[in-house]
Amino acid sequence: MIQRQKSFVISSFLSNLAAFFRIISMTEVKISIRQARPNEAERIAEFIIMAMTEECCLHFCGPHHDINDFRSVMTSLVARDDTQYSYLNTLVADDGGSVIGICVSYDGALLHQLRQPFIDAALKEWNMDHSSIPDETQAGELYLDSLAVDPAYRGRGIAKLLLQASIQKSKQMNLPSTGLLVDVGNPRAEVLYNKVGFQYAGTNSWGGHEMRHLVIKN
Repeated sequence: MIQRQKSFVISSFLSNLAAFFRIISMTEVKISIRQARPNEAERIAEFIIMAMTEECCLHFCGPHHDINDFRSVMTSLVARDDTQYSYLNTLVADDGGSVIGICVSYDGALLHQLRQPFIDAALKEWNMDHSSIPDETQAGELYLDSLAVDPAYRGRGIAKLLLQASIQKSKQMNLPSTGLLVDVGNPRAEVLYNKVGFQYAGTNSWGGHEMRHLVIKN
């Protein structure tokens, strides 16, 4: 029932997305922000790895597995409709032929439910127990889990568009705020988030790194 309600809200959001501001021209390339598709799971997984960093990915899969093992599991999680990394939770930037950026986001109240498939897969595939991983979000916010843009397209405002579209999604879902975590070692990313309106709300840890929790009120 929760998934059907969530799908209805997202569908309503996407029907208004184009009217909001979605198709623009950038250096002769038209960029659109749209809902991800199941057949894009492998490409989306690559962007999630980019957002997480290879170091963090290897932290999760442990010393006996490599980035290809992580990629395989992540691709399967993206292709499902019941995980935090699901294509249903993903907006993509499309240049008219390929995915050039992504933003994965979901209702923080559903974190434990959506994260369980990752925990199960980590135990089964890597023999890694992440059942006690700290919560990176909570009820009351749309949590922006992963944001990444193809290096060849950076500096063109695509990350900002994905952030703005995600904030609109949060408002459409009637959530009080939109939040994310940024690595303390990545001040350039925090500058971007600040420009969009995100403000510091506390500290957290994730993937073995100290993180800053940033929030924007809807």
